Amino acid sequence: MRVMRRTILPPLAAFLSGAGFTHPASQQKPQKGGYVIEHDAEVAKEQPGPHNGGGRTVAYSFFAEVPKLSLVFRKRVLRPGSGIGYHAQTEDEIYYVLSGRGVMTLDGKEVNVGPGTAVLTRTGSSHGLKPMRRCSTS
Repeated sequence: MRVMRRTILPPLAAFLSGAGFTHPASQQKPQKGGYVIEHDAEVAKEQPGPHNGGGRTVAYSFFAEVPKLSLVFRKRVLRPGSGIGYHAQTEDEIYYVLSGRGVMTLDGKEVNVGPGTAVLTRTGSSHGLKPMRRCSTS
């Protein structure tokens, strides 16, 4: 299952997450406009399922090194046996399912999700996500 996730962090959290890191771009004079392009292959990192979700995932954290960016944009591939563990939400977060099917637990209620499903989790809610297991018949 592939999941695209965007997290909007409060300004203080965004500032603290970059503490001690000076990116070369932050030393340039501010310019009007501009853009940054990143590709999957540049940012992909294999990681365990977040929030003790188990298994192995591939995380794509786009624009993580862009200074003063007050949001996070991620894509995550959940491999069989992996997941995003059930956890309390500390900022607004959007999940968008690109492919595959899964079960998302939202404040204790299980909801089936699949391609084209978008879920907004708000601060103070809780959620987790597991891919559905494929059933085989003999």
